[in-house]
Amino acid sequence: MRAVSRADRHGVYLEFVSEPGFHLMLKSLEQLPSGIRLLNVRRREVAGQDETLATVYVPDEKRSNFLRKIESYKTEQTASGKPKNAKLVDSISDIRSAVLESFWRTTDLDRIPGDVPEWIELWVRSDDDTALSSVDALLRRTGVPARDALLDFPERTVRLIKASRVQIEAIIEQSDWVAELRPAVSVASEVLRLDNRDQVDLVRQMLERCEFSDLSNTGVCLLDTGVNHGHPLLKPIMNDADLHAVREEWGSEDDDGHGTWMAGTAAYGNFLEAIVSKRPLGVEYVLESAKILPPDHKNRKELWGAVTSQGISRAEIQAPARRRVICMAVTSTEDRNRGLPSSWSAAVDELASGYFDDPRRLIVVSAGNSDSTSWGDYPESNKTDEVHDPAQAWNALTVGAHTMLTQIDAPELRGYQAVAPAGGLSPHSTCSFNWSSIKWPIKPEVLLEGGNVARGPDGFITECDDLQLISTSRDPQVAQFVAFSMTSAAAAHAAHMAARLQVLYPDAWPETIRAAMVHSAEWTDTMERQFPASSKTEYALRARVCGYGVPDLDRAAYCMRNFLTLVAQAEMQPFDLADGKAVTKDMHFYSLPWPTDVLASLGAVPVTMRVTLSYFIEPGPGEVGWQDRYRYASHGFRFEVNGPGETEPEFKQRINRQAREDGQPPGSAGPSDHWMIGRARNVGSVHSDIWTGTAADLAASSLVAVYPTTGWWRERRNQNRVTRSSRYALMVSIHVPAEGVDIYTPVAVQIGIPVEIPAR
Repeated sequence: MRAVSRADRHGVYLEFVSEPGFHLMLKSLEQLPSGIRLLNVRRREVAGQDETLATVYVPDEKRSNFLRKIESYKTEQTASGKPKNAKLVDSISDIRSAVLESFWRTTDLDRIPGDVPEWIELWVRSDDDTALSSVDALLRRTGVPARDALLDFPERTVRLIKASRVQIEAIIEQSDWVAELRPAVSVASEVLRLDNRDQVDLVRQMLERCEFSDLSNTGVCLLDTGVNHGHPLLKPIMNDADLHAVREEWGSEDDDGHGTWMAGTAAYGNFLEAIVSKRPLGVEYVLESAKILPPDHKNRKELWGAVTSQGISRAEIQAPARRRVICMAVTSTEDRNRGLPSSWSAAVDELASGYFDDPRRLIVVSAGNSDSTSWGDYPESNKTDEVHDPAQAWNALTVGAHTMLTQIDAPELRGYQAVAPAGGLSPHSTCSFNWSSIKWPIKPEVLLEGGNVARGPDGFITECDDLQLISTSRDPQVAQFVAFSMTSAAAAHAAHMAARLQVLYPDAWPETIRAAMVHSAEWTDTMERQFPASSKTEYALRARVCGYGVPDLDRAAYCMRNFLTLVAQAEMQPFDLADGKAVTKDMHFYSLPWPTDVLASLGAVPVTMRVTLSYFIEPGPGEVGWQDRYRYASHGFRFEVNGPGETEPEFKQRINRQAREDGQPPGSAGPSDHWMIGRARNVGSVHSDIWTGTAADLAASSLVAVYPTTGWWRERRNQNRVTRSSRYALMVSIHVPAEGVDIYTPVAVQIGIPVEIPAR
């Protein structure tokens, strides 16, 4: 028998699979008072024999109880004196493994220690004063070394321990206070302090685990300072033909180092994780470089948009059929004007929309870095430091920074502490907090790791290697790796994530990849404490600092393949001409793809629904319209959900009025009280919000509308674009955060899909 685990936020689903021809005896494991439930038992035919599958839900706090109950099978015997349920007993180690994996809060299960003890983070439930002392006593009894330092969070205390897999399993079995396990965070200085000879050995080990795809139909195009593609980790994925420069006399080589740093992260993501991981490293796309900065890094300001366009054009001419993610971490502080478009940001919007040449493009732009002189006022200082030009571009995926890096090991920084807490906004990140909330987009949209800074006992604040990431060096003859951080590192990581999604879903539009990343983003607990919110206004302001949160590749990929998520790629003509006048034309309605009777039967059980809408606007022709949100954008799309008790005809009538009245709220309002952000989400060209209510309310709100709002296409008929169509991507998903409630299984049974409990 095999056992696998899939965790959600409040427990773990264990799926047991029998050997062909044998049945499972698991009903005795159900403990309803403890919340341990046998969800389903099903059978399938394998090689002509029946195979039994069963799914058991175990609440987080009952996982150790579950293991002890399984262990009790060892002491029971049948009348003949043989072990009772021998096949189950034989698989106890497999079940232990499944439960251990449910505690492991990263997707890289290969980093779970084996026979050799390794340092890991033990997260202890601290809702009881005796929890930590109980765990520490257990560690002493089992001989597991632990560091003295503690990290305290609300309801959690973290201790660093060094344990093998067997020791970890014993700790889980003997303690009710284990909340989760994570790999110990590696620090950049551990790698950077190595001699280049030892760094070369790390590179060799990485290359041995790399699986390079022969396909080159997907790429990441870096608009930067050039790339030294002679680095051993870059050579397999960068061809000479894919190295470009806007001016031939500049040369394509990297004069600064920044472009090569971007390349390493765009290819491999978080290098520290890649180095310590034991699993294969799949690289399934190529890198392109378009050098947009001359060796002296000086371009005239009014040429930045043109230079960006020329850099993209050179890559596209070389490989016209290649799907690509374009990544730019070159920004300016000179044209920051509270969200007002610049010629550069408008050029980015044009390029993404395909205004001149039709192809749509996914352009990832760094938000730009905060002023280091204000780090002492963190995190308040982040609110007043606005994103850099051209990161205000509506169609760009703008990337800010958060950080999980707080550990400082450097001896010369003894007594220094990280400025930002783990999971918090990075001190480097900029935002749109002070922009007009009714005109300009929420920027950045997402945050990825961008590093931290350290404060000394005297209050002095500095960068340090331990609080940065690492990437590929421009000079591999000197060192293979260099420290890398700030929003540049975050943007490169976002491009890495977007490219992997594009490989997984080759038919996904750029609008859809952007939607998936935003849809998967979540605020960390630390961000929620840093920027508390209890009203729509406060949630919208949090979004203007932290975006929609930290995206997750697994969540994004899962959303796009999970049947409990509606994913629509569609095209709509917003306007038309009637009797010489421009009028609103199309709107789309969707029935949510889950049975309403199943939701209704759950009654008052709390559920959440997330909706994300992504499309590209064409920027207004000329600065005359940039003061008006309707005139800068060619058009807009909005989404709405019918309210409880609102029939389909009533809903369609309301949306018709809403569209005619340019998206303003008409007399009969929808379920606005259920939304987290509400109408403040209706800025820019990507909108995301979370609906919260009961399952019964959601059952009565089963329709989603996408409808147009006005823009210069309609108002400027002399531009001859009134009847143009526009694409959009829509994602709608539901989740049940309530503990012990399983909606997946009854919905799957209702619509006849084989049950496989999803990770969440």
